[in-house]
Amino acid sequence: MPVNADKILEVDLFKPVSDFLIKQGYTVRSEVKDCDIVALRDEELVIVELKRSLNVELLAQGVKRQKSAELVYIAVPKPKRMLGSQKWKDIIHLIRRLELGLILVSIKGDSGIVEIAVHPAPFDREKSIKANKKKREGIIKEAKSRYLDANIGGSTRTKLVTAFKENAIYVACCLDKYGALSPKQLKEFGTDSKQTDSVLRGNFYGWFDKVEKGIYSINEAGKAALKEHEQFAEYYFDKLSQKADIEK
Repeated sequence: MPVNADKILEVDLFKPVSDFLIKQGYTVRSEVKDCDIVALRDEELVIVELKRSLNVELLAQGVKRQKSAELVYIAVPKPKRMLGSQKWKDIIHLIRRLELGLILVSIKGDSGIVEIAVHPAPFDREKSIKANKKKREGIIKEAKSRYLDANIGGSTRTKLVTAFKENAIYVACCLDKYGALSPKQLKEFGTDSKQTDSVLRGNFYGWFDKVEKGIYSINEAGKAALKEHEQFAEYYFDKLSQKADIEK
């Protein structure tokens, strides 16, 4: 997660950060026991580590300094791009998670402007989970709605089989085996009670044709998809066969 520092050096960050801390009433000393900046105010100790770019090494260094100081900041040149992006938000979350502070420095001529992007503060993980309750519930629901795991963890730029697509494959298997059916009939075979209607009416994958009002069939694209997703097709065809045997 590099931040473009252009030609700014670490020493260029020192004066703006030092001046800022002095204005806050701190006594500032540089290069103390391997710490770039040490600031003292009464018994409060603040350590600031300077780097040209925001990277894992800097984060690790900052966490290491937390063994000695109440407040630890990392200071980097303010990025010209990326601010406000999801990537930047994720970086900020990580910094908060590590309970570090973040100082952004803009160098203009012989002077610099200092911005405190993040103040060091205890991170409440329980509060964070509660704030993301809907996302948590969505993850759990998606995981529980999948019956096979054909995706490979860490994949990028690869078409993934979601719970919605898996249900669409099951619908396609039912239509391929029994012919045209209604959403109600499909649900009786065990297709998802909430997703089946949208799978057919939305026809996102283009696998189905509407034969008449409320009745759908599988088309050639759908049959090709069953061959493409052979592992899922075999699983669901077997499930349908077992269901038929039980009902005999």
